[in-house]
Amino acid sequence: MRTLILGGLLASAMLVPALAQTSPPPASPAPAVQSTATAPKAHGEMWRSSKLIGLSIYNDQNEKLGDISEILLDKSGKADFVVIGVGGFLGIGQHDIMVEMSKLKFVDEPVRTSSTTTSTTGSAATGTANRPATATTTTTATTKSKWYPDHAVLSGATKDSLKNMAEFKYD
Repeated sequence: MRTLILGGLLASAMLVPALAQTSPPPASPAPAVQSTATAPKAHGEMWRSSKLIGLSIYNDQNEKLGDISEILLDKSGKADFVVIGVGGFLGIGQHDIMVEMSKLKFVDEPVRTSSTTTSTTGSAATGTANRPATATTTTTATTKSKWYPDHAVLSGATKDSLKNMAEFKYD
């Protein structure tokens, strides 16, 4: 009797995997996704919005006017306006204004000032009778590969003119 039960259990154990190996029904092809998006832009043509927050805004005379504190999007996702914090110190006394994104010129190069420094890329060679000692210098590199511009320029603006603009208030 024991042998009969043991044989039945073994036979059923072998039968279960055989029944479980039935092929699944053929998968229906996935519907084609209709995309209206254009081809993705190259890395150098896009910026991360999170990196634009806090970006410094300068005027044509390289005077710092303020920083971008918010990017305002329309319902389609297009960035039409930015909020710039003008004046104040560490956010205290800051005057927020709204400016059209098209009024800003984003620049990948560092702000040029009269005290621009250069860095030595090579060590000065010791002069010989035939050749004088020379040093190679370069300026700071651009930020094109960092997914954000170095700063933005708002032409024709001064701190006073921006402080006199209507303050932007969030509802």
